[in-house]
Amino acid sequence: MPSIAALPDYLHEEILLHPENRKFPAFDLVRLLGTVFKPTEGCRVCILTEFENPASLIKDFSFLKQEGFPVQKKAHEVFYQGLKNGALEALGMTGGEMFAYKSTHGSNLDLEDDVWDTAGNHLSLDRDIYPNYDLILCISIFSATAPLTAKAKEFGFRGATLHGLNDIILKSGLAVDYHEVSRDAEKLRFALTKADSIEIDFALEDGRVLTAWLGLNGQEAQKSHGLCQGLTPDIANLPAGEVYFVPEDARGQFPMKYEDGTLGVLEVVDRCIIHSTLIAGNQATIDAHNARLQDDPMTGTLGELGFGTQVLPVSGADIQDEKVLGTCHLATGRDDHLGGDIVPEMFKKHENSTHDDILFAPHKTPNFNISQVRMKRGDQEEILIENFRPSRYLMEALAEGH
Repeated sequence: MPSIAALPDYLHEEILLHPENRKFPAFDLVRLLGTVFKPTEGCRVCILTEFENPASLIKDFSFLKQEGFPVQKKAHEVFYQGLKNGALEALGMTGGEMFAYKSTHGSNLDLEDDVWDTAGNHLSLDRDIYPNYDLILCISIFSATAPLTAKAKEFGFRGATLHGLNDIILKSGLAVDYHEVSRDAEKLRFALTKADSIEIDFALEDGRVLTAWLGLNGQEAQKSHGLCQGLTPDIANLPAGEVYFVPEDARGQFPMKYEDGTLGVLEVVDRCIIHSTLIAGNQATIDAHNARLQDDPMTGTLGELGFGTQVLPVSGADIQDEKVLGTCHLATGRDDHLGGDIVPEMFKKHENSTHDDILFAPHKTPNFNISQVRMKRGDQEEILIENFRPSRYLMEALAEGH
């Protein structure tokens, strides 16, 4: 058995209990891009962001003079200015331009082709951006990982999606050593790969325990580990640190906390959510979800099961918070960017073809607890998580090689 005592400081008990006390190095754009995208020499890089009115807001950076737009302003301050003020030269890159597209209003929806530069010129993503840049950094409100993954394969670029960027993420999830992140993700990927099934028990405040069963059929686990090196077209989702599967089957029940705080129980049959029942809150929210499931059943398809692999503070943005060790998440909708079979054309409406994560974490879902997560792999049965804490099995996996 590997010695858990040999784990690095950030995996010790006191830091797992209080990840906000973990010490991180100062954010360094050169280190981040150099590590994630090695090699960078000779690469042409640009930044994409989104606005409801991109033509007027990106021209002459007029959004900087207006209230709001915290993500876009952070993209300008840290990435655009950082590239222009030394990072391009240090990394041997060129470009650094910033462009804006029209907001998608949904997670992982395909982008419209229209895009504007800071001089106000109306351009085309397919004609002017994707073929002409080697690295594309998309710093947006809504995730663009799925559409950019498809475009990267088509046009041959690499890149990263950093939706929801904020100061906490910059000081923690983007300040880490991504070689370490990749190593830890691979250790946990190996510990979970070829699982036959996963069961998750959810303990509700009223004493009920709901169980969701996900059939994985021995598939290889995949990882989001932050390294997008070499010249193979690919998109990194940053912050990274996740092991994930594309479920082949699912059944049972799990709780859902809606955006307005309403709590419901979701019924799952044959990998699809078929109905929601109110626990507490607004019945109209439940009714609206059920109507959507009735109108377009594909919106209830479970397309992902993911487990966090990093020790990070809560950022308030799921892009980081779903990467925290001891949490897990499900996702509904398209999963083609994860190697799955759910593509946008299968939905009744374009705006329905999202990929929406449902994160289970103490800060996000305090009304219910993940009392236990179990894995079956052949004759092997392992506990993975108990009460939002990684099990000894996972900690021993992380201790391998230390």
